[in-house]
Amino acid sequence: MFSNKSGVLAIVVAALLPTCFAGWLVWDSLRGPGGGDETQRVLPLPSVSASASPRTDDANGAAAAGTPTASALPLAGKVVVLDPGHNPTDHEHTAEINRLVDIGTGRKACDTTGTATKAGYAEAAFTLDVVHRARALLIARGATVKLTHDTGGPAFGPCIDERARIGNEAGADAAVSVHADGSAAGDRGFHVILPASVHQGIADTRAIVAPSRRLGTAVKRHFADATGSAPANYLAGGTGLISRSDLGGLNLTTVPKVFIECGNMRDPNDAAELTDPAWRQSAAEGIADGITAFLRGKT
Repeated sequence: MFSNKSGVLAIVVAALLPTCFAGWLVWDSLRGPGGGDETQRVLPLPSVSASASPRTDDANGAAAAGTPTASALPLAGKVVVLDPGHNPTDHEHTAEINRLVDIGTGRKACDTTGTATKAGYAEAAFTLDVVHRARALLIARGATVKLTHDTGGPAFGPCIDERARIGNEAGADAAVSVHADGSAAGDRGFHVILPASVHQGIADTRAIVAPSRRLGTAVKRHFADATGSAPANYLAGGTGLISRSDLGGLNLTTVPKVFIECGNMRDPNDAAELTDPAWRQSAAEGIADGITAFLRGKT
């Protein structure tokens, strides 16, 4: 009796096994990986459409509420050449800087060492500092700025004829050569030197005399406003503007160009200003403002 019942039970179990196994497979596939722990499930990431990327409204990638485009800056498209007078290492190359070059009205030394305060602050160091400050201001207004030389540049010079050529080849809209004077103590103030009308030898300034005067007038006014300095009391009748035909950097220019003598390094009062970084920043602002006014058709 017992053996017969066991045989029947074995037959029933055998019949049920396939069905149970199939049901377990369905249940396992539905519960997912990770043993039922939902924190272990990996869900697909949503797709990111192109419209979800940040929107830009100009070629420079400025956002709609961002900074103005380069073309909106006041000096966009303008080229300015700044000429720091002399070179800090000119004194180590006296033979080279004493070489004569043609300036149209005659021949002059390639360059000179420049002057210095009684305490030894060199004009060449002053001019580089002011030019660097002015360059930063002009670039921020959209101008392309080129220097005739810079720190770590040529060992001497460049020569005065080359300084003019750099501005000419750049097609400068304005060029300014920055200097400080070396007159006697008691001689105070700044002055702007304009190109005289010259048509001699390789020099011909006739086309740029008038625009250079407008540039010089603008630089004079804005330099005085920014620094509080007065026009020089020892030349040009106190007007602060003088024309000269003996400077190669002006004789050979074909673009509007002026020199500015920012003060007298040999006068103790002027020297105190020229050696003050805050005053030099004001000087740079006056030069940059004058150039900006000229390029925008104002004085």
